[in-house]
Amino acid sequence: MDKKDQMYAQLLVERIRLLCQRRGLSINKLAEMSDIGQSTIDNLMNGHTLNPGVRTLHKIALAFSMTLAEFLDFKELNEFSFDDEK
Repeated sequence: MDKKDQMYAQLLVERIRLLCQRRGLSINKLAEMSDIGQSTIDNLMNGHTLNPGVRTLHKIALAFSMTLAEFLDFKELNEFSFDDEK
């Protein structure tokens, strides 16, 4: 596993946790609302899935009543770089 991939995945996990917290949702409820299997969401949240598919992220975004673009538009991700030098 590449360290940058792990960092990128962790940004997504933190985004999901923050949005769940703001909306008073559990991760289990998010899985239900997004029609994503519990094991899929657990693998993402526990760091076993480092590169979730666009479809999965889209379903999560919809559960938060967001577009995929809105879901992915946050400072930490926008400032993230895959370049080793940064």
